[in-house]
This record gives sequence, structure tokens and C-alpha cells, in this order.
Amino acid sequence: AARMFLRLLSDIQWRAANPKWRGMTSSRRSTSTTAEPHPVSLPAQAQVVICGGGITGTSVAYHLSKMGWKDIVLLEQGRLAAGTTRFCAGIVSTARPLSIELKMAHYSNKLYEQLEQETGVPTGYTKTGSISLAQTQDRLISLKRIASSLNVMGIPCEIITPKQAVQLHPLINIHDLVGAMYVPEDALVTSANVSLALATAASRNGVQIHERTSVSHVTVQKGRVTGVETDRGRIQCQYFVNCAGQWAYELGHSGEEPVHIPLHACEHFYLLTHPLTEPLSSSLPTVVDPDGRIYVRNWQGGILSGGFEKNPKPLFTEGRNQLEIQNLQEDWDHFGPLLSALLRRMPGLEALQIMQLVNCPESFTPDMRCIMGESPTARGYFVLAGMNSAGISYGGGAGKYLAEWMVNGYPSDNVWPLDLKRFGTLQSSRTFLRHRVMEVMPLMCDLKVPRWDFQTGRQLRTSPLYDRLDAQGARWMEKHGFERVKYFVPPGKDLLDLDHSKTFYKPDWFDIVGAEVKCCKEAVCVIDMSSFTKFEISSTGDQALESLQYLFSNDLDVPVGHVVHTGMLNEKGGYENDCSIARLSKRSFFMISPTDQQVHCWAWLKNRLPDDSSLTLEDVTWKYTALNLIGPRAVDVLSELSYAPMTAEHFPSLFCKEMSVGYANGIRVMSITHTGEPGFVLYIPIEYALHVYNEVMNMGQKYGIRNAGYYALRSLRIEKFFAFWGQDLDAFTTPMECGREFQVKLEKGMDFVGQEALLEQKQNGVYKRFTMFILEDHDTDMDLWPWWGEPIFRNGRYVGKTTSSAYSYTLERHVCLGFVHNFDEKTGEELVVTTDFINQGEYEIDIAGQRFQAKAKLYPFSSLFTQRRRKDEVELSGYQRE
Repeated sequence: AARMFLRLLSDIQWRAANPKWRGMTSSRRSTSTTAEPHPVSLPAQAQVVICGGGITGTSVAYHLSKMGWKDIVLLEQGRLAAGTTRFCAGIVSTARPLSIELKMAHYSNKLYEQLEQETGVPTGYTKTGSISLAQTQDRLISLKRIASSLNVMGIPCEIITPKQAVQLHPLINIHDLVGAMYVPEDALVTSANVSLALATAASRNGVQIHERTSVSHVTVQKGRVTGVETDRGRIQCQYFVNCAGQWAYELGHSGEEPVHIPLHACEHFYLLTHPLTEPLSSSLPTVVDPDGRIYVRNWQGGILSGGFEKNPKPLFTEGRNQLEIQNLQEDWDHFGPLLSALLRRMPGLEALQIMQLVNCPESFTPDMRCIMGESPTARGYFVLAGMNSAGISYGGGAGKYLAEWMVNGYPSDNVWPLDLKRFGTLQSSRTFLRHRVMEVMPLMCDLKVPRWDFQTGRQLRTSPLYDRLDAQGARWMEKHGFERVKYFVPPGKDLLDLDHSKTFYKPDWFDIVGAEVKCCKEAVCVIDMSSFTKFEISSTGDQALESLQYLFSNDLDVPVGHVVHTGMLNEKGGYENDCSIARLSKRSFFMISPTDQQVHCWAWLKNRLPDDSSLTLEDVTWKYTALNLIGPRAVDVLSELSYAPMTAEHFPSLFCKEMSVGYANGIRVMSITHTGEPGFVLYIPIEYALHVYNEVMNMGQKYGIRNAGYYALRSLRIEKFFAFWGQDLDAFTTPMECGREFQVKLEKGMDFVGQEALLEQKQNGVYKRFTMFILEDHDTDMDLWPWWGEPIFRNGRYVGKTTSSAYSYTLERHVCLGFVHNFDEKTGEELVVTTDFINQGEYEIDIAGQRFQAKAKLYPFSSLFTQRRRKDEVELSGYQRE
């Protein structure tokens, strides 16, 4: 009976909203909820076909139509908003740790607030506010970090005491709380009705909506979307948007050209209760208790409470289809721990009468971030799915960004953390996804301290040296599925203790990494950097050079054997990629890019290189193991192993040469280290990797050689003020904004992508500037550490955020890198950032609400470069990436 009640309630809400919606669309006759399933035939063609009538599909349709695109068809296999959206808890929460997610949620909140007035469809929008509870000091620190981000964005937010929390919500038991965060503008909505309101507005703007229409597959010809096959016929189209929610993976794999959308469904439970004797106020704040793994909101005088259990139940691993999500089986045993947590937090609910336990599928992604963007293999195929139980919070903002992407060619903000191209085919294994989402769902509530790592789906991509390094104490992290060393635990250290040292303060690996950094500066270290993306571009004529000259900002017409640091820019001058390119021969180039660029960079080049059979682009990432030899004695080690002089006169900086090392031939040796320290990177054919590594380690013993990891690399590059793509650099950052004018040849004799934007910046100035900050009054041992994302204040005013930070063992200070903006105090308009503006300010870095004085610099400390091999290495040492 209870289940029937929920179903009836949903139907009543649908019908309450639908007469208006149907009335407004009857002239278009685009949809119907009558017994006749298909009163109108599908159009033969459209500009855009959207698959999915939930919150994401209707949001994309709404925003596309607002931006002027009218020839749009939205297809829904069941009824609008009848999938996961219908069962959504309806909580709109802006308290998100990731900046882009925070912005999406904030936009969604503002959109839903006015949607009922715009459309006439009641959305149930109620501004209740939310209270996030902290049972531990570490949890409170994480809330304080989020609060700092919310406040600088102008979103009201405060850290409150347990007593203040109980004043806002009298049912909360505060005996074990240390504090809480209150966000007064968070809201509740009726999720299905928000979707219907968005559909109503889209329909008024010309979007055709067809229910009970299933998409079987998308047709792709010559790498571009040409049409959609449905159970009611074919629609020719230029753009397809996959908003199919938990079915997005299967739909992506249904065509001849698969589109990999890594997500997997899990069962998600929440309970509904009858009203309290004294019904709860509709304005009572939502309570989130992450340490108890639960959330609680008011629901028709009673409560709705769900959570993220430690042992989730994955669904549909083998694939299954259904028109609408029927309510899955109740499982009270499974929900038991969450119910216990609820009654501990709100003991007054003990006698409350439960109406129903709702079980519905939610789709989760491998990294807990939603998936949006264009397919790397099919132009015009866009995706918005995998909302990780935050569909209603993100739906409005995500739909806006995707619509901008389709109409303008790019969104209005950096969405790389959400881009489909951050994944490759390797993340679309069903076994991987099933295991990963069983880890991801509990992580929704787990405390995520800096530099935590996923435990599932590991050892997927490894260097040939993995076992050798592991035996020597390597501790691993993963990037794009590739295992990379963080640091090496010396013999005798307590390994178990070190693996569990997760903290916002000084970590237990501090001295270990310090020793590796010292060795890099005084002797020689080896870092396995095999995960870097490696491409070869070659041609029979001059096509390779001509194409690369157009796609890259620096001049690549250099003598054979030279290495060029350059950016792959977009039309706005922003970095789509930051890379090093070696000219192997007149017609052949070797390109080194960040690890997570493998899919994105390949797609960018493929879509822009001429379709010429004499031009070849090959991904050779898997062919080479990369060993980075860093330190002043790297020269001695290589000289002895190769019987060739390696000094600066014979092997200048930024040079590439094929050499023999030990018994192995064909080793590409480059005189860069991506840190600013002297040394070389060896690109070794994988069959020789173990031999060369052993030879290097044996020969290096007398020079004090040791292994090192990426944490040492990070410390070295940050103290040298080197920006890394994906952290400091993105598609909205230009070379002019981060002091890299020397990597741009505006007068190289031919046009290149982004040239006009850079010329304009050169003439008019820049609106943000990459700046280095050294913390002045910060106690490394006792104070909270900066990690990234901390607000920067200049003369007491917010001017930007840090993008990366590390402890400099040379300066014995923390160094933060970040961008400084200049806003007009009255209008908020962005103004040009000059050198004087940077140098004349007093700066503070906000770490979880506590501000620390910082010294700003636009250039690195020259004293750090006493060991440099060439005068210009300050400028040209491998600016690169992690």
C-alpha cells in the first residue's frame, strides 16, 4: 500500500503539472500522456536529438532553446521525469569541494528559484538552508575549507557551534558534534516537477518532445553524427546528446562506433515517514551528517532520510532495460546501519511511523564527478550523465555548460574536471566499473583529505619496472589508470603507519620526500615517468611541420635534435595542452604531453590535422618507458654508461639525441627534467627498460643515486614556479597570463591557432596573472597545510585561488601558485593586472578560514638556480606537468 501511495503521489504530481504543460504544447502536439502512445510522427530530421527526459535532458533542451537553437527533438523512452529524476530526494546543495561543481549547483539553485514564475509549473522550491555536521576535527576542517570557497563566491555560509545547530533544527542530537556548517540558501524542490517546468519552457521555445520513444543506436559516418535510429523510425541530425542516465553506458556502446561513458548504477535507499504528531515545518533546514553517512530533509510534515552505505549494491552489471524505473525491492537489513545512524542523530524520531523504504538506481562514475562533453571519436555526439546522486543540484548548471559547449564550441568555464575525455577506453570495463562504484558510493560520505587514492581498479597500466620499484618500497598513486610512484619508503620505516597518515596537517612522508629532494639537488635521482602521453607525428613531405606550426604557438621549425616547449592553444589563446616537442628528423616529431592528455590531445589533433594519407599520427605511449635522471651527477652516470660526452658543450639544454645506454640501442635522451634541475629524460623502448634501469642504478651507486617519486618532483617544480597543465594551466589560461611569452612566436611567419587572442592581450594587457606566494607566518609543524584551491586575498580583498602548492625544502617555506585578478570595487568588473598591481599588494592565503601572510613574486628565486647548466635554463627548463 505504501508503495502504491508513492506511485500515486508521483502520478498526481505529474498530472497536476501536466495539464498546463500539455495545454501549452498542444498546438505543437509534441507529446501526450493519453492512452494513445504516439499521436504525432517523428520529424525526419532535426539539428539536435536529445535522448533522456530527466533533469539533465530537459535542462540541456531548455538552455539550448534559450540560446536560440530551435530545431531540437527530445526523446524519452518512458514518460518525462519518470526515471531516477522522479525518485530524487530533491535537495539542492551548493556545499561542494570542487569549484566547478560549486558553480553548477549555485546556478541550479538560482534557476529553480525563478522557474515556477517563468513557466507556471509548481516546482515545490523552498529555501530551507542546510546544516552539515562534523563529528571530528578533520571533518570540521574539510567543512571550513568548503565554507571559505562559498564565502568568496558570495554564497552565504558560516561555521556554527553544535548549540547553534540545534537552535536551527531542534531534533538534532549534538552530544558527539564538534561543529557544523550552515548554508542558508540551500533549497528543496520536487525534482520531477523541475524537469517538467524545464520541458514546458523548452517546448514553448520550439523544442519537440516525444515520450515512449526508444533510441536503438546513433549512426556515425566519417567520425561525425549523422542520425538516430528509434523504434519509431530514423531522425537525421547533426548533434546527439546522450542524457540517458544509468542507460548512457549501454546507449554509448550500441552503435558501430562505440562511445565510452564510464558509469554504473547502484541501489540507493531512502525512507519516507508519516507526518510527526506536530508536523515538521516546511522551512526546517536539511541536515547532512557525513560521518553518520546520512541526510535528512522534511517531507510533508514527516521526514525523508537516505544515505550512502559502506557496502553498496551495484545494479545492471550485465545490462538490463526497462521503460521506467519500477521501485526495486525494499531491503531493511541493508538499510539498517543508516536507520541506526538516523535514530542516533535524531532520537525523537524513534516512535515515528515509517511509510516506505524507497530503493531506486543512481549512476556513479569512477571518480565521483559527472560526465559531460563531446565524444573523442564521434563529432557532434555529446554526453551529460553520471550525476553521482547530485542530479538535481548539478542539473541546471550542467545543462547550461553543455548547451554553451554545443552552441559556442566551448563552455563559459573550465569544465576539464568533468570532461568525458578525462577517461579512456580502459575505464569502460564492466568489471572495473562494478568494483569502482562499490568504492565510490561510500566515498560520497568518507572524509577526503589531500592526496587520497582510489583502492579499486588499480595496477591496470604499469611500467615494466613496477615490480622492481615496488620491491624497493615504492608507494603508488594512480593517474589515468597508470600507476605512478609517490615516494619510496626507506627500509625500517613503519609501512602500515605511513599508509594511514591521511591528514590536513604535516604528513608522515615529509622527511622521506625531503631526502629525495635533497638527493635531486646534490647527487642524482631516478623517477619513472612512463605515464606521460607520447605521440609521433610524421609525413612524407612538409605536411607534419606545416600542420604543427599552425596548431602550436612556438616555432617548431628548429634544427633536428632540438626540443621546443610549446602550448597547443584554442582560439581564445588558452592551453588545450602544454607539451614538449622534439624534432627527430626533417619530417618527424616526438611529442610529450601530460598523462591525462592521452584522449583529449589525440582527439584535438585528429580533428584538426588535415585528412592526408601522407601524414601520420601515432600514439606511442606504450612503446617507451621514461626514466627521469635528475641532479648534478646525472651527467656522470650517463657519460659512463654511453661512453659519450654529456656536458653542456656536447649536449646542450633542450636537446634530443638517440644513443646507446649500456647494451641497449635506440634510447632517446633529452636534456630536460620538467623540474628546472639539471639532468636528462631517457625514453627507452620497453623491452630494454629493465636493463637500462639496472645499469643506471648500478653505475650510479658511486654517485649516491636513489629512486624518487612524484611528490619530490612536485616540490621541485613548484619552488621553481613551473606551471603544470590540468592544475595551474587550462583552456582559459593563456601564455601571456602565466609569464610564458617566450614560448610564443607571434612573428614566426605563419598564423597559428590563438594568435589573434594573444596579440590582443599583448596590446591591451591581461586580466589575471600567475603568481608565486611564499607563506611568511606559517608553522609547517603545527599549522594546517595549503594544498590547492585556497582563496588569495590582496589588501583584504579576494583576488583569486591557489592552483597548486608544496613545501619547498630549499626555502624551508610553503610555496603556493595561483592566479591574481583585479576587480573594480564598485562594479565588480575585471581590470587589467599589471606588474605593479602584483608587487604593491599585501597578500594573505586563507587555509580553512585562517589567513596567513604571503609574499608575492612573479619570478622564482634566482638563488635556487646556482646549479643551472645554462644561463637561459631559468626560462627554458622543462615547464611541464604531473
